[in-house]
Order: sequence, then structure tokens, then C-alpha cells
Amino acid sequence: MTCELPFQLVIKQTYPERRTERLLCTELLRVVPGRRCVYNARWNDRGVIVKAFSHKLSSKRHLRREWQSLMTVARRGLRVPELLFYGQCENGDWAVVVEKIENSSTALEMFENLQNPNEKLDLLILVGNELAGQHNKGVLQKDLHLGNFLLKDDEVFLLDAGQMQFFPGAIDRKKSLAQLARLVLYLSTDDIGATLKICEEYFKARGWHFKDTDTALLKKQISIQQQRGIRHGLKKCLRTSRRTLRIKTGGTTAVFDKDFCNGAEPIDFIEQIDTLMDKGEILKNGNTCYVSRLAWNNKDVVVKRYNHKGFIHSLRHTIRQSRARRCWLHGNRLEMLKISSPKPLAYIEQYKGLLIWKSYLVTEYIHGQKLYNFLQDERVDSERRLSVMQQVKVLLERLGKHRITHGDLKHTNIIITNNAPFLTDLDAMQVHRWNWSYRIKRAKDLERIKLEFAHSTK
Repeated sequence: MTCELPFQLVIKQTYPERRTERLLCTELLRVVPGRRCVYNARWNDRGVIVKAFSHKLSSKRHLRREWQSLMTVARRGLRVPELLFYGQCENGDWAVVVEKIENSSTALEMFENLQNPNEKLDLLILVGNELAGQHNKGVLQKDLHLGNFLLKDDEVFLLDAGQMQFFPGAIDRKKSLAQLARLVLYLSTDDIGATLKICEEYFKARGWHFKDTDTALLKKQISIQQQRGIRHGLKKCLRTSRRTLRIKTGGTTAVFDKDFCNGAEPIDFIEQIDTLMDKGEILKNGNTCYVSRLAWNNKDVVVKRYNHKGFIHSLRHTIRQSRARRCWLHGNRLEMLKISSPKPLAYIEQYKGLLIWKSYLVTEYIHGQKLYNFLQDERVDSERRLSVMQQVKVLLERLGKHRITHGDLKHTNIIITNNAPFLTDLDAMQVHRWNWSYRIKRAKDLERIKLEFAHSTK
């Protein structure tokens, strides 16, 4: 369903009555291409939410699962928006209509807007207690995230019921801890105190005692759920989602961060990118890549173009995926792991036939000093220098914790800001599956940075 907003949606209601309903869809809230769209709408002067299922073969099955799951959740005494009706749209899609909870926000929206860590913790405890209530009543969310909890004052409503499983009795300890691990991952994994607080409140709500064996199981589940979450998140980074916009036009494929192109036309950026780079501040102009700092849509960004170097080169990067795409994924991975790196804003691939000819990576510009220049700066006192060195050490330890190697770990690829060191130039970054390959590459990274430290302190 790709109508220009606002538009009238006609639904032939099949439950609870058979009649035709007309709604005015005013806002697109979420889209999963080829599967479903979620809209804000007006129906009989009432605010409603419309979820339209568009899968060619499974839309009716998806609708029934959503409706039946919402009914089951409500029967088990948990809060869900009031179910109004469902039916078939004129284009063949099936749609379910529920009440809109006015003056409400998802837990994810609230969490992202909060700045105080204690307020964030209180929010996660509130959601954790709601989660405990679900588990006590045999309800398990297969796709647990804060966007599936709707908050109005202190009331919590459940969304996306199609992704729920139902059990005849309460959820067991192992499954419960796996879900709890997903929740605490919204905090830094280094914040042990906050993690324990969420767990203690959850266990209290379940009537359980927190044991030493639970701590070990929770740590294991946090690692498992973190890897699953990253794999899922990286897949979403390659398609249109709540955060990203995928564009395919002519011989170009691109993915943009929605905040980056908000209020602007990404097609214009794609068409003008080489001109914009030439007019910007040229940071590097080599045979392999061309780097320029420029302003677009009131944002200070760096664009890195990976040049075409012949047929074999293009064939290799088409098979292996473009360097821009790989760096886009690396940047998003580091963001999910809360490892400081310039925020990835877009990647663009230009094709000739089936071959990638050129690709572009767009990231935010980081204001700061390269590590070498920082260490040589006489205005920096010894206390500040030691503090930054410790921060760099922690950065490297966090990479090691996730078996990530940079591949080109030199001083020019670490930018020192007022808040933290940032890791740049992710072209050679690798995430290692095998310990032996990780140890070899890790040793090379550490040897490179040690040599540079020794050189900078001479």
C-alpha cells in the first residue's frame, strides 16, 4: 500500500460485522516492505491504528494470527488496545483496526528521549515488571524490544501480538532469563549495578530468589542475545525500517539514515554527490579512494568514494560486497555495541550492468585531534593524557571482547574528542568467528599501536 498521505482507505469489514468502513489514513508509522504497513487513521471521528498486511500469499494468515493473539493477550488479563474490526482492503490487503491510545508513547521513544541514566533505569524496571506479568501468564514475546510496549502514565499496553507465543502455564526460568537479557542490553553491559537492579525487581515480581546460578545463566544469555540482536539489527540496516530508508533507482542502490535525509530529498544527494565532494574540503585524493568533508541538509559529513580500478576489481567487490556497504555494516555494529565511531549516515552503490562500479560511504564528521597530534600537544597536561590513554585501552578491550580487529590500527585512525576516543577508517575491520584467526589479527593490531605509541613518546 503506497498511497500518498493523507488518503482514504476502504475496508470491507468481515468481523465482527459485514459492512464497508472508510478510514482516513494520516500518518505512516512503520513499514516492512512486502509484509505490512502501520498507519495512524481517523474512523468515525475516532483515532485508530491500522495495520495492513500486504504479503501476496500470507496476508490473511498474518491478520488472523495478529487478531487471535490480541484476543488471547486480552483474555489473560494483560493490557492491549481495544480491538475494533478487521477486513479486506480494495487492493486485496488484509487490515486489522484497533483503538489509538491517545497521549501515549512507546517505551523505545521514551527511552531514547531520556538523558538521565536513573530515569532510563526506572523505565526499564517498569517494562521488566510488565514482562514478569506476561511471563507469569504464559505470554512470551518472540521479538522482544521496547517498541512493543506502549506507555500511558503508568499503564503499559502490549503491541505486535503476532510475534507472541502462548503457554498453558508460567514461562520457565531459562526462557525468562533469555528475555530479561534482551531487556538489560538496552543498558551498557558494563553497568553491572543497573543490570542487577532490573533483575532483582523482575525476580521479585515473579516471586523468585536470585541465585548464583542465575547470574551465570544471565551472563551467558546476554552474550547470546547480543549476537542475535546484532545479526537482526544489521539485516534491518540494509532495508527500509524505522531508522533507515532503502532506495533503488536506475543503476544505483542506496541506504540512508532517516535522520540524515529528514526534510531533504536523498535522490538529489545521490545525483549531486560527486559535485558536492569536489566543492567540499578534500581530505584525501588517491587512486583507491577520494575523501571529502562537506555540508548537506545542515549536517557536517565526510563522504568517502571508493573508485573503480578495472573490471577484475569491480568483479571482486561485487562478489564480496562493496567496501562502502561493509563499512556501513561495521559502523552500525560498533554503534550497537556502544563503541565510539563516526555515525554511519548512508552508503551508495553505483552499478554498470551487474557490476559495482563505484561506492560511497557517508559518516558524520568528528571534531577532534588525531591521537598522535593529541599526544604531541604541549597544551595537554599529563593527567588528561593519562586519562585518554586509559580510554583508548578500554576501547581496544571492548573490541577484543567481541573478537573484532581493526586491521589498520594507527594513530591517525583514532580521533580524540572531549568525550571519548573515536575509531575511524573501518575498511579493514573484521569480526572473527575463529579464535586462531582473531589472535593473529589482534596481535598485529596491538603491535601496530604499540609501535606508534613508542614513536610518539620519543
